[in-house]
Amino acid sequence: MVNTWDGWREMRLGVFAKRQRGRPATADEWDTRRLPPPSARVLFGGIETAEHFGPRIRRWASRLGIRDASEITVLGDGADWIRNQSRKQLPGAKQLLDIFHGSEHLSGCARVLYGEGAAEGTAWVEAGRRALLTAGAAGVQAHLEAGRAQARSAAKRAALADAAGYFGRRADLLGYAGRLALGQSIGSGMVEGACKQVIGKRMKQTGARWRVRRANRMATLCFNFHGATWTPYWQQRLN
Repeated sequence: MVNTWDGWREMRLGVFAKRQRGRPATADEWDTRRLPPPSARVLFGGIETAEHFGPRIRRWASRLGIRDASEITVLGDGADWIRNQSRKQLPGAKQLLDIFHGSEHLSGCARVLYGEGAAEGTAWVEAGRRALLTAGAAGVQAHLEAGRAQARSAAKRAALADAAGYFGRRADLLGYAGRLALGQSIGSGMVEGACKQVIGKRMKQTGARWRVRRANRMATLCFNFHGATWTPYWQQRLN
């Protein structure tokens, strides 16, 4: 979110990255393994609607020579607009819910079930995440169903039902086990880091307020500097 003269506005950001596969990993190794750094990275985005941002995805795929979308995977935070635009702009591409966002929904449910900071809640979240990483949609739904069998209060049953609905609507985005076995990433940390360290650090300075067009221009500079397009960008601008 960027503070503009028209109020807080959402800046949408995307990254195309190419990364060599790491070694195969198990569910117990998901957060301790080391993946090779990306060998290429392109960032793009701006303060704009999903309908305007979506075609950027297709245009960058074309520029990067991606002809078969089934060869790539879209990692996102589960937002409907990301899912819909990815399907529209990259038909055939696989999609994956960022494991950290999936874990956040389990944690929110655990706070209702066990209270803030309870050891039982932490263990419950870890078990749910393991179910996600090993068995995807079926695994997490079985975990939530076991919780419903023990829930007595209406609030707890509602929290479990909400979590079940969330993962149920994203059942096709939970293929973690296959990607771990292939040594591939399962988190969108590259995008989250860019939002915080590239855009957030520059745009959210104390007292900063932007006009939309100027915010987008500054974002373009940040994207090119952080990605692999700084030199080509200036070569094009100066020619």
